[in-house]
Amino acid sequence: MPENSKQGSPLISSEKVAAVLKPTQVPLTAVDSQQQQTKKKPTIAELGPKEYCWGTGRRKSAIARVRVRQGSGKIMVNNKELDNFFPRLQDQQGVKAPLVASDSLDKYDIFIKVHGGGITGQAGAAKLGMARALAMGAPETFGALRDAGLLTRDSRMVERKKYGRKKARKSFQFSKR
Repeated sequence: MPENSKQGSPLISSEKVAAVLKPTQVPLTAVDSQQQQTKKKPTIAELGPKEYCWGTGRRKSAIARVRVRQGSGKIMVNNKELDNFFPRLQDQQGVKAPLVASDSLDKYDIFIKVHGGGITGQAGAAKLGMARALAMGAPETFGALRDAGLLTRDSRMVERKKYGRKKARKSFQFSKR
C-alpha cells in the first residue's frame, strides 16, 4: 500500500476544506438589487404611441401573434380587415369575444399575424392571443376575461390515424359474406 493513502491526499488540505465549507452570509443589498431588476411589465396606458403589448395564442395547429395598443377599435388580421379575413360571423364574434367581455370594443387597435391550421383554428388562436395581450396590458380586465373562459387554451388536437383502420377510429367496411 502507498504511504499517502494512510495520511490523506496531498492535494486536499484540511484548511482548504474548512474554507469551502464555512458558511457565508449574503448581504441584504444584493437581494434588494435582484428584486429591483425584476420590474413589472408596462400596461397599455403606460406605453408610447408606437409600442404594443404582445400575446400569443394557439389552437390545433394554428398560431396567432397579437399586438394591442390604444386606439380606435381597428382589428387587422394579416394586414386585412377582420370582416375580409374571417368571412363567417361565428369566427368574427369569436375573435371579438375578449373585447366584448372586457367592454373595450373601441379602446384598442389590434394587429394579428396568424398562420397554420384552418379558418376556425386561426380564429380560436386569435381569440386566445388577444385575451392574453389584454390581460397583460390592461390588468383590470383579467377577472372578466378569466370568468368568460377566454384565457384557457383549448388543448383538443386531432387524433392520429391507427394502423388497420381507415381513419383514427373508422374501420374498413365489414362484409359478412
